[in-house]
Amino acid sequence: MEERLYDLIFIARPATPEDEIKKVLTGIEATCTEKGAKIEKTEHWGTRKLAYRVAKHREGIYVYQQIRTTHNELIAELERRLRVQDVVIKYLTVRLDEDLKRQKKLVHKREIRTARRPRRTPAATPSAPSAPSQAAQAPAQAQAAPDRTSTTS
Repeated sequence: MEERLYDLIFIARPATPEDEIKKVLTGIEATCTEKGAKIEKTEHWGTRKLAYRVAKHREGIYVYQQIRTTHNELIAELERRLRVQDVVIKYLTVRLDEDLKRQKKLVHKREIRTARRPRRTPAATPSAPSAPSQAAQAPAQAQAAPDRTSTTS
């Protein structure tokens, strides 16, 4: 089974004491260690205003975690536990490794495409050098024209 990377963000009620949030986090950590996952990052983003009302609240305490796992059912179990918690009003889990794979694939395709194309060498543009030479030739032709007329007369 391949290793997958997930972002887990949950929003707790704004009046929740820090102890309750720590209980939720320890529950998540216990579930992750039980299933053999690794929590790479945990960030407390603090109290922020919500974009819309959620469970009659306009603010919430945001907590962010980055989880690396090979176990398929871990995320379903974490979401089930977060759904049951009274403290948590919203949660979101996003799988990141798919986006990273997609980006890596696009970069690889671009590299192949640029390797196939022949390199263009910057050559001197024909219009730029010819313009001064035409200007230089015009006075010479003007001088030559009276000479021709004088010889033919």
